[in-house]
Amino acid sequence: MVLSRKPSTGQGSPYDGEFARYFGARAHSLRSTAFLLCGDWHQAEDITQAALLKLYLAWPRLAKHDALDAYARKIVLRVFLSEHRRHWRKRERLTDEPPELPTEDSGGEQAMLVRHALSAIAPKQRAVLVLRYFDDLSVEETAAALGCSTGNVKSQAARGLQTLRKRLGPHFSELALQECGKEVSRNG
Repeated sequence: MVLSRKPSTGQGSPYDGEFARYFGARAHSLRSTAFLLCGDWHQAEDITQAALLKLYLAWPRLAKHDALDAYARKIVLRVFLSEHRRHWRKRERLTDEPPELPTEDSGGEQAMLVRHALSAIAPKQRAVLVLRYFDDLSVEETAAALGCSTGNVKSQAARGLQTLRKRLGPHFSELALQECGKEVSRNG
């Protein structure tokens, strides 16, 4: 991919320093969000890189933007949803029976169960749950990030939570969702 048609003079853009500082401060958080969306660290890294490349290309007009974090998160969501729409992508086969769940588990095991169950949810529902419970956005902020109505966010969240309850049974709690997000942030 060619980033610029101008010959390189060995000097970067005057915005490179600003972007590098932003990248250093936000890359981990964006990668954690991408991981929670896709469930795979390698794919999360690819999504984050693609999103940051798009952000870098638009940086001169966005550098002074008030809602830069929201814009970056929206790019991550769009890259994820775009990747998920591709037909060649391997799909997980769902069954009527959820996998056996251990009777006692530590926080790490519970986080793993939640991430596994989250990966089986429809992409838009997963995006809503990640933004609401892991990134701690309000209904209005989530709607703005996804470009949909607040009613749509509420219904997608309700459906996603219902699916998680069915898959996780007695191991489900909204607190477990938040703990899973904290676990990803610590280990990511």
